[in-house]
Amino acid sequence: MNINCKGKLIDLSTPKVMGILNVTPDSFFDGGKYKDEIGILNQVETMLNHQATFIDIGGYSSRPNAADVGETEELNRVIPVIELILKHFPETLISIDTFRSNVAKQSIDAGAALVNDISAGQLDSNMLATVGKLSVPYIMMHMKGNPKTMQQQTQYDDLTKDIIAYFAERIAAAHQEKINDIIIDPGFGFSKTLDQNFQLLNQLELLQLIDQPILAGISRKSMIYKTLNSTSKEALNGTTALHMVALQKGAKLLRVHDVKEAMECITLFNQLKSN
Repeated sequence: MNINCKGKLIDLSTPKVMGILNVTPDSFFDGGKYKDEIGILNQVETMLNHQATFIDIGGYSSRPNAADVGETEELNRVIPVIELILKHFPETLISIDTFRSNVAKQSIDAGAALVNDISAGQLDSNMLATVGKLSVPYIMMHMKGNPKTMQQQTQYDDLTKDIIAYFAERIAAAHQEKINDIIIDPGFGFSKTLDQNFQLLNQLELLQLIDQPILAGISRKSMIYKTLNSTSKEALNGTTALHMVALQKGAKLLRVHDVKEAMECITLFNQLKSN
């Protein structure tokens, strides 16, 4: 279960952590937090020191009802940050979180190592062909509609079976474009009600039938803080609890705001598994 990132094989048979770096003013947890070079570099250094394997950079907030951002603005947000990080931490494996093929291409050209697409190529018809030509790993997420409409599209015949069928179709399309290294993200919080999110987590092991590494993006999401009647800022303990469940059900990559705690969770999971 290896993926090739800039010639470096990353073994996902042992779970890894992807640290989130949002360079947006309106992300649900850390929007506007990293505005200057010092703040960005300090956060990246902290995540790397805590053993993040990837740093995921996003310039377009996909939270429900987030403002639309033009492609030029998205590029202006992410490209300088990619270049800044690689100037100071040249070995960093950067993931670009975008559904736009041109943003993906320019980010890879600037030194990013993989593409993380919330739409699995459905919001930009050129995305799969672009990723195939770039020969980089591709994270594809399950979502219906787009960030503005997704929460009105929560009807399923059978949630988990429908998601498996969705990935079967999207993976086949990706393979046609010569995309070899694929990670699937079931899309917690995207086109799903609170109860559906927990149903999905409870059945996450079924996604192993797809035979691709599974990414769990649960960190500080509303499924946690709404259940606990708290806020995203108070959701770290709940995040850690659900991370352990995700790992036990087959997740190989945790996309997180809090790298240290996620790595501690993985360490304990590995110890539990080995005994």
